[in-house]
Amino acid sequence: MNEVFDSRQVRRAFSRASDRYAAASPLQREVESELLESLDYLALRHGDDWSPRRVLDLGCGPGSATVAMRARWPRAQLLAMDLALPMLRQPSLRPRWHPLRPAIARVNADARALPLAEDSLDVLFCNLCLQWVADLPAALAGFRRVLRPGGLLLFSTFGGDTLHELRAAFAAADSAGHVSPFASIAAVGDALMQAGFRDPVVDRTLREERHADLASLMRGLREIGATNALASRRRALTGCSRFDAARAAYEPLRGADGLLPATWETITALAWAPDHGAPMREGDAEVARFPAAGIRVRGRQREG
Repeated sequence: MNEVFDSRQVRRAFSRASDRYAAASPLQREVESELLESLDYLALRHGDDWSPRRVLDLGCGPGSATVAMRARWPRAQLLAMDLALPMLRQPSLRPRWHPLRPAIARVNADARALPLAEDSLDVLFCNLCLQWVADLPAALAGFRRVLRPGGLLLFSTFGGDTLHELRAAFAAADSAGHVSPFASIAAVGDALMQAGFRDPVVDRTLREERHADLASLMRGLREIGATNALASRRRALTGCSRFDAARAAYEPLRGADGLLPATWETITALAWAPDHGAPMREGDAEVARFPAAGIRVRGRQREG
């Protein structure tokens, strides 16, 4: 199967952006803040005194959400996981000893293959990471594997309307891919149902940024690591003629304020991990998963 994304390029881009990411990503921080507010659903479900034992911040970046969840649940074991190792070396995630709080565990790993045991998480939090994963159903199946029954999955990703202006502008310049494909809200809902998650709630929000020109938009994307990581991308630098053609195609969208629009569609999802044995779809079949430890083994005594 051909890969949609070049994971090595994703890792390189976010590694390069690690030192400036926190300052250059106001939209990501805004979505993160809204996602953190959704954790209040846990208090409604379990009571104000409930605290999870183990929480994963997947695609943690410089760790602001990890730190916020540690303040919310000081006795929980927090895992900060990111594909880009330099992100895990940012000051907010550096080990600090505290007599009552376990240290944040930093894990350099890929969202597509979580190096965690089954039923090991109470909360899986993932802010704006899954847009770099082409096979969303497979990723969600992995999330279900590591969540305990009744555990909370809370994530955000970019939707199909994201940067549609930029996509159209570069499509006018050449046939090469320049902007990542993004899942629709229907695809996100279907993937959650396919993985067997319960009571999913999926929502979408449209935001519009304004930029002085195409160059400033592209520069802002590079600063947050959101560069072209398509496996099919053109390996050479975009030539002046192609960039000029894209710029000319973008120019008619300039508004009365003299700025160019850039649309971001964010999709947020909240769902609960099902009990063992709840079915999940794999192709045309439904399968169920049971923990091996729950299977009773009865020995037979031989005569003689």
